[in-house]
Amino acid sequence: MDRVIRAGLACIGTRLCALVALSVPAAYAWSEDAGAARGRSWTFADTPSWQDEFDYQGLPDPAKWGYDIGGKGWGNNELQHYTNRLANAFVEDGVLTIVARRFKKAGKNTYTSARLVSRGKGDFQYGRIEFRARLPVGRGTWGALWMLPTESRYGHWPRSGEIDIMEHVGHDPGQVHVTVHTQAYNHMVKTQRGTQTHVRDASTQFHLYRVDWTPDWIRGYIDDAPVFEFANEGTGPDAWPFDQPFHLLMNLAVGGDWGGAEGVDEAAFPAWMEVDYVRVYPLVEQ
Repeated sequence: MDRVIRAGLACIGTRLCALVALSVPAAYAWSEDAGAARGRSWTFADTPSWQDEFDYQGLPDPAKWGYDIGGKGWGNNELQHYTNRLANAFVEDGVLTIVARRFKKAGKNTYTSARLVSRGKGDFQYGRIEFRARLPVGRGTWGALWMLPTESRYGHWPRSGEIDIMEHVGHDPGQVHVTVHTQAYNHMVKTQRGTQTHVRDASTQFHLYRVDWTPDWIRGYIDDAPVFEFANEGTGPDAWPFDQPFHLLMNLAVGGDWGGAEGVDEAAFPAWMEVDYVRVYPLVEQ
């Protein structure tokens, strides 16, 4: 989500970018498996090694989640100030709710929200990462479930990479984006790699957003249907910085270069994103 300006995705190469419906045809197939070409194959454990089922009440579990706090645009000209307040992120009835709120300050609209991070509490190198979530409604909302490098081994964004498991902007309801960012592949040089998938009831029903991440590829799914693939072609960290620990982020932004591309509907606030669970399954080499 960092520094992402995407009113639309440029699709470059048939392997890595496609516009698909949620009901993906049975004929959908991955490209030639880079792992198989290297004489290895991958699967994932049946039991999560890290998870939050949100089976408690109150603030998000401090053993698993911290907060990014503050405003100043977050590199995207976003309008919200992130807090660690219960009013912006709370757990109730088995669901985490992140709430973006509007209020007046000195006669101007001000927004607060929350950005939860597992940095230092849940850091992962490879694995199956799942979020079951219901997405926000309203022009100007920008919800994201995503991953950033914990140590940024190769330098600042986008050199050390980013994995967007789910992004959704309110001015384009139901369009769910799965994207990766690297030094070689990003919007600034018009080479970004991503897909958009229409999920008709994304804001009224919970759906499963998932990424499978191995040393050889990153694959994205919605409700277990494949929608995205990015392969490690072995050309180095400019293209594949995904050989280091990453952590999880969940946030609801307001406005910004992409989320606010068609303005912000004041009447849409408060707006919220709900997460039923987060699960991480470790990688297993077969």
